Amino acid sequence: MQKFVIGIGGVFFKSKDSAKSKDWYRSNLGIDSQDWGTSFYWFQSKEDKHPHLTNWSPFAQDADYFGDSGQEFMINYIVKDMDGLIAHLKAQNISLLKPKEVFEYGTFIWIKDSDGRRIELWEPILGIL
Repeated sequence: MQKFVIGIGGVFFKSKDSAKSKDWYRSNLGIDSQDWGTSFYWFQSKEDKHPHLTNWSPFAQDADYFGDSGQEFMINYIVKDMDGLIAHLKAQNISLLKPKEVFEYGTFIWIKDSDGRRIELWEPILGIL
């Protein structure tokens, strides 16, 4: 089996008051964030030439970005070989929740895991960090 996931690209969670949550995390844990959240940069190994990032972001309680399941959090996984992953998922009868989207910072797809949670899969564009 080919390894597609190479890291955690983001942790997103719903909050009753996302501004208050960001302030609490800033005041108590030192997580300084923008309106959308923040990014943590890291290297997977000493040989890694490009930094990776993990985004952290509180969302409004009524945000629909996680799907319609009442889901309180969503994980974004960093992947390599998105097209190969899509072919693998289709062979496993796993449907994409919407077509692949391409942005200047990478390619995204969304699927549901075995518990019905929406997860986001992201293949970053190398060199954007």
